[in-house]
Amino acid sequence: MLAYIIRRLALIIPTLFGIMVLNFFIIQLAPGGPVEQMIAQISGTAVDATARIGGADRGETSSQNSQSATSSGGVAKYRGAQGLDPEFIKEIEQLYGFDKPVHERFWMMMKNYVQFDFGDSYFRDRAVVDLVLDKMPVSISLGLWTTILVYLISIPLGVAKAVRDGSRFDVASSAVVIVGNAIPGFLFAVLLIVLFAGGSYWDVFPLRGLTSENWNSLSTVDKILDYLWHITLPVIAMVIGGFATLTMLTKNSFIEEINKQYVLTARAKGLSENRVLYGHIFRNAMLIVIAGFPSAFLGILFTGSLLIEVIFSLDGLGLLGFEAALARDYPVVFGTLFFFTLLGLVMNLIGDLMYVLIDPRIDFEGRDVG
Repeated sequence: MLAYIIRRLALIIPTLFGIMVLNFFIIQLAPGGPVEQMIAQISGTAVDATARIGGADRGETSSQNSQSATSSGGVAKYRGAQGLDPEFIKEIEQLYGFDKPVHERFWMMMKNYVQFDFGDSYFRDRAVVDLVLDKMPVSISLGLWTTILVYLISIPLGVAKAVRDGSRFDVASSAVVIVGNAIPGFLFAVLLIVLFAGGSYWDVFPLRGLTSENWNSLSTVDKILDYLWHITLPVIAMVIGGFATLTMLTKNSFIEEINKQYVLTARAKGLSENRVLYGHIFRNAMLIVIAGFPSAFLGILFTGSLLIEVIFSLDGLGLLGFEAALARDYPVVFGTLFFFTLLGLVMNLIGDLMYVLIDPRIDFEGRDVG
């Protein structure tokens, strides 16, 4: 097992490098880079897609930006740069490192990343690491609670559907599962806001943030209750949109095991149905479900919460990456991509190790990693 872990860890390096190379050169082809973004702000043609980018809370103003508004004359190669001094355009390129060739910028970036130096945001005047650490608690809260509740709901429901396959309970619960699978979580979020957050009916839950403004002055118990009060609707919306797949996976996994020969043998020996179900079937059927926990958590943490964060004004990693992509804030885009990819590769390794933990009969030692 140790040799397998070493091989997998060694594969992380070329995999991570390949992903960074591919994404770096794809993004270079995208129109509207940071230089164009700055020119658009100077010329007054910038479009604020989220109503949050460019705000004072982002700390994006700098001495270079304020001085730039007075420049004029010349024609630059960038769209919207007419009337700006070409020398000033060169200063902007130098400010963002675009005065260097593409390959040189890439190698410089990777050299810094090896040292875990992710640089500073172009438009927020803060280090990328600080931004990620600031947003991490929000996304972890959403991802962790959602993943736990999805598993707590889906596993018992999937087992019950497998045992009662074809019954009225199975048909009725399948209708709920189909609805949960067909309707995106953000639509449930909008419905919850309309019903319970002052939209049209009851004003029970707050709309913004994970805590109240007076959270620091609350007692420990009140802080916990306030936190749970704020996170209830976002988590419910994500759980409703995420439990369907895992429920059907659990059901199908149990049905497959129930029909195997060793189950018939156990029943022939006179074992009770509960003993057969939880003593023999459960471990084999739950192997793929439980071992997929790290990947499921990672998916919910970094992708599933994006629209939920936007709808409920939760300042987390999903919203950070979305705004960085719109603003062409490349240090934030590539820094978070590097961090998330590295974490995802490690999580995949942890998922494989969980297979062995759940079922020691599995041996990765004799398998080829590739």
